[in-house]
Amino acid sequence: MTSASTASGPRARATDDGGRVRDDADVLRRLHTETATEHQAVEDTLDLLSPELTRARLVDVLTRMHGFWLAAEAGLAAWAQRAPADAERVGWSRRQRSALFAADLAALDAAPADPAAGPQLADVDDLDAALGRLYVLEGSSLGGVFIDRHLATLPQLADLGRMTCFSPYGEETGAMWHAFRTVTRARIAEGGNSDRLIGAARDTFGALAAWCAPLSTVQQRRPGSSVVNEVPA
Repeated sequence: MTSASTASGPRARATDDGGRVRDDADVLRRLHTETATEHQAVEDTLDLLSPELTRARLVDVLTRMHGFWLAAEAGLAAWAQRAPADAERVGWSRRQRSALFAADLAALDAAPADPAAGPQLADVDDLDAALGRLYVLEGSSLGGVFIDRHLATLPQLADLGRMTCFSPYGEETGAMWHAFRTVTRARIAEGGNSDRLIGAARDTFGALAAWCAPLSTVQQRRPGSSVVNEVPA
């Protein structure tokens, strides 16, 4: 998601999210390839790398993403209460980001999303389902590095300062992603259900794309192009 993209922007393709692994059975490779369509749909909808990104558009995107993160993390929090050892294993306490979306919205003088108005997501029943959902949420932090860099180049957003929700880990982004990859591969090696894990990731991407779909209903013209894209102004 330019979450990445979630968020749901582009994930850092140079990192080992599975795209550079040769083993077709590797769970990270399967996640990378089997969620590609849903991932691209989120990126295209959010369009956070547009050079014409406005303050109002950014607020709309953050509000929508905040609503999704609230719902996604609520399901993970309920799972973590039932399976505290597994939650600790994946570092759940460090991977919660919904409060960062709220803080960034406040910095933009915007209200947070209403938790009661968010999307209805499937329950997180076990570690496989948790890892599938976290693949989407955590993967967006890789693309978030690119989003942060892009926002810093936009004169129309020069007064905002750094957003915290897109790249929450700063210099630890690579280490946090490495830890997630390690746990995910270990889970499958010890007998986890890779199909269930990948299904949860696809469902999460699909739900994020559907939740963010209203953001693609306003037309915005890119500079230097006669093509009009259906993204909000």
